[in-house]
Amino acid sequence: MAAEEPGADAGETTDGSGPRQAWTALPWLVRTAVLWSACLVVIVTGLYLLGRIAVLLAPLAIALAATIFLTALLDPVLLRLRRLRVPASLAALLTVLLLLGILVGVGALVWNLTANQFDQLSQELTQGLDRSRDFVTSTLPVTDAQLDRLIDQAREGLSGSSPDPVAGARTATEVLGSALLALVLLFFLLKDGRSMWQWVLSRTTGPNRLLVAEAGRGGWQTLGAYSRGTMLIAAIDALGIGLALVVLRVPLALPLALITFLGGFVPIIGATVAGAVAVLVALAANGPTTALLTLAAVIAVQQIEGNLLEPLVMKRQVRLHPAVILVAVTAGTLIAGIAGAFVSVPITAVLWRIIDTVQRHHTTPALAVPPTSADLIADASGGPPGTGGR
Repeated sequence: MAAEEPGADAGETTDGSGPRQAWTALPWLVRTAVLWSACLVVIVTGLYLLGRIAVLLAPLAIALAATIFLTALLDPVLLRLRRLRVPASLAALLTVLLLLGILVGVGALVWNLTANQFDQLSQELTQGLDRSRDFVTSTLPVTDAQLDRLIDQAREGLSGSSPDPVAGARTATEVLGSALLALVLLFFLLKDGRSMWQWVLSRTTGPNRLLVAEAGRGGWQTLGAYSRGTMLIAAIDALGIGLALVVLRVPLALPLALITFLGGFVPIIGATVAGAVAVLVALAANGPTTALLTLAAVIAVQQIEGNLLEPLVMKRQVRLHPAVILVAVTAGTLIAGIAGAFVSVPITAVLWRIIDTVQRHHTTPALAVPPTSADLIADASGGPPGTGGR
């Protein structure tokens, strides 16, 4: 048996046709495409697995997402109380009670003002649907029989997908448990957020500690700016559309304004769906003229919001391209439904800010006097929850 030549790799043949030679023989464009495709497959697979785990642990994932979002939203309230020398536990408790008071107050107000309008709206919706049916059959090449067939198919699909009472009770229990867990976690995160973040930083050393501190601060500032900016823009949208509905005498103006406010937390898609609901109610209640006026009001408010308010309210580092937002919302909806649609955009914004911070850290020359980790975590205007509460 011939002795193996010294220096020859085990995976290569002596005639120069091994895997390494085959790889180097490929054009550089093909090698680059292969490497980028492999990286993309790994990233997408990891995100998909994380999404599936979040779906399996849906109540816990929803509670954690709501807790982090509310903490970023309420952090300025906590900081103001801490500057008034209120103890950390009491400041966190007062902040949570303020949130509960607002939620209960708004819910009670909406119910008291609109509870007696639902029966009237049901009758008006029936009349509006009949009016819409006549409009469709008179303007489109659709016969009454074809339209009846489509309505029956949709009705059968809805009846077949309706949840059973046991599943409904289980879902209600999970929602209640998630809400209670989110409130408890919100209290502890507001109270002990500073020490939690310091514990995370204490597990890193050297330059990595400065990088982690800067990335954490940037991500937290982005989440806070997004949550407060989105809430303000959604409130302005709800106020504008609600006033238009009141002027046009559309019933259930307050619940429709509340739907508009909630839809504002799902960029692009949420506002579109909320506006469609308002137009449908206006069509059912007052006819096509009012519906067209409602549509014009919705479009005007959304144009003012998109072209004027969002650039002023949202910081530059929070704004994402509409294409990125659409992809993020669609992916979140496909993975986790409505909850995924709510959290997909803030998660994308935070991840982008963290990646951008890490990239700038590696490409920008070092500062003459770099900030210490203590300076980064003690910044009152940023940093993870409670870092400014001294």
